[in-house]
Amino acid sequence: MAQPYRGTRGIAVAPHALAAQSAVAVMREGGNALEAMIAAAATIAVVYPHMNSIGGDAFWLVHVPGQPPSAIDACGAAAEAATIDFYRAQGLGAIPFRGGLAANTVAGTVSGWALAAERARVLGGRLPLARLLDDAIHYARDGIAVTRSQTETTRQKLDGLRGVPGFEANFLVKGEPPATGTRFRQPRIAATLERLARAGLDDFYRGDLARGFAADLQAVGSPLALRDLEAHRAQWREPLRLRHSRGTLFNMPAPTQGVVSLSILGILDRLGLDRVDPDSADYVHLCVEAVKQAFAVRDRYVTDPKYMQVDAQALLDGARLDALAARIDPRRAAPWGQGRGPADTIWMGAIDGDGRAVSFIQSLYHEYGSGVVLDGSGVNWQNRGCSFSLDARALNSLRPGRKPFHTLNPALALLDDGRTMVYGNMGGDGQPQSQSAVFTRTVLFGMDPQAAIDAPRWLLGRTWGLPSDTLKLESRFPPRVVEELRARGHEVELVGAYDETVGHAGCLFRDAAGVMIGGYDPRSDGGVAAF
Repeated sequence: MAQPYRGTRGIAVAPHALAAQSAVAVMREGGNALEAMIAAAATIAVVYPHMNSIGGDAFWLVHVPGQPPSAIDACGAAAEAATIDFYRAQGLGAIPFRGGLAANTVAGTVSGWALAAERARVLGGRLPLARLLDDAIHYARDGIAVTRSQTETTRQKLDGLRGVPGFEANFLVKGEPPATGTRFRQPRIAATLERLARAGLDDFYRGDLARGFAADLQAVGSPLALRDLEAHRAQWREPLRLRHSRGTLFNMPAPTQGVVSLSILGILDRLGLDRVDPDSADYVHLCVEAVKQAFAVRDRYVTDPKYMQVDAQALLDGARLDALAARIDPRRAAPWGQGRGPADTIWMGAIDGDGRAVSFIQSLYHEYGSGVVLDGSGVNWQNRGCSFSLDARALNSLRPGRKPFHTLNPALALLDDGRTMVYGNMGGDGQPQSQSAVFTRTVLFGMDPQAAIDAPRWLLGRTWGLPSDTLKLESRFPPRVVEELRARGHEVELVGAYDETVGHAGCLFRDAAGVMIGGYDPRSDGGVAAF
């Protein structure tokens, strides 16, 4: 097992090592954590193209010492023309996962970069946008070494992506997935990023790039139009917070499932998880049962905040969490229905020498999103809007201008011992579950972040790799734990020893003395960079 990485002047973690290096390079030049994350976000959009793109959405949690944490909502809304009748008129009972009809929401991530850049300047940031995008431009133009994850993910999903406009020309080589270790270039993305560096990030929504996007989206049958892009703005939001026995925990408000991640940890705190053997079936059982209770709340309430019937912060009220904890049988698994389904995402974290910290997540939803690659720009557009229902009575029914439900939720904690913690994970329903594993293993049981992330994990429900709703356990769990969980009524399915199914986690800490430590996920192509 790799040893944790340490630093005192800056640290970053990402599921691709080049993105972590981009972040630390910016901090070495005097950039702050927000500037570093913009650079990392641009780089990873190029070097991990099956997992994210500038054609997706993003969310930020930002902590500046002496100030309350804040959040950026860079989620795009459904097109004005994206109505239930629009899809019904084409004989559809559900929004497709691929193609132009799946590309029905604005891509918000670049607007989040812009909002973060404004805040970075207020905090004294001086690095120009061209510098922050420089690594990404270079990797797009000069090429990247293809990862095994890119090769295998492309191979696994290829049948559903063949024929989608622009996909094969952009992501295949002679009709096949690019081989691991070969050089992969994206010249159109290089040109698009160069345009953003020259014209500014707002060009993505209200400039020449936006006009090109709109024309290309219309050409592939998307309901998105220029007016939808022009109407989009990222927003500063107040994060959700949970008072935990070890500190104050923060996560994203609706339309994300941040309330789920906090609810799980609040329930486990009430169950006294710190008194349980972390290598036992009791530990996994209680974590999984807390997930079931939190997911039931999510599936009843969480949607676009404009349509929420209850304040998401109220769902974290102590009495509510007490009631959820009381429903858990420590010896028997509760019934389980269905999860939300797959997602492809990246989470990254950065902390600078002054203690400013960022927890960041960026996504296309499914692998390669809608699969559509816009002809003029090379941008791969997300399919987040396929999560909308065409049933007008559903909680997340499709309506023009509505934000889709998001599995994305970056996490941050200010612990009572003076440590700042940023952590997160990719993988749909797996995000809050792996967050609970990383948080409890580090904060409650004292594991260093690398050991906590390396340890075998579980996942209840569907995710980007597997569509079944079983309780998935990595095969490194001891047989006695597996059998005990089955005896308690869990439908257990074993997956690989270090399986991407459970997602790519990451975690960073900075203590009161300014010493930083981080861990990355060996299931990814990631790394921690520090100095």
